[in-house]
Amino acid sequence: MKTNDIKKGTEIRTYQLGVTVTGIMMDNSKGNTRLIKTHGSEVGMFDEVGSVYATDIISAKDSNGNWINVEHTDKQLNAKNMRGMFGF
Repeated sequence: MKTNDIKKGTEIRTYQLGVTVTGIMMDNSKGNTRLIKTHGSEVGMFDEVGSVYATDIISAKDSNGNWINVEHTDKQLNAKNMRGMFGF
């Protein structure tokens, strides 16, 4: 599954702040950033809605309830490499 195929309301897993947390996709956008509701309370932080880089999304639940690994586009991977060059 590509990050651009993930629809609003889909359960996701993201890798943020050095840990994996679950969340809910909050938009139907495409591109390098997506809007999610993250369940930060799973790791002692706050639940909140905000933007994440698409490359931080690692898996999504399909209609059968199975976790599917997410594939990133070349454009998303190039943007991630550029962020790494500048320490973001």
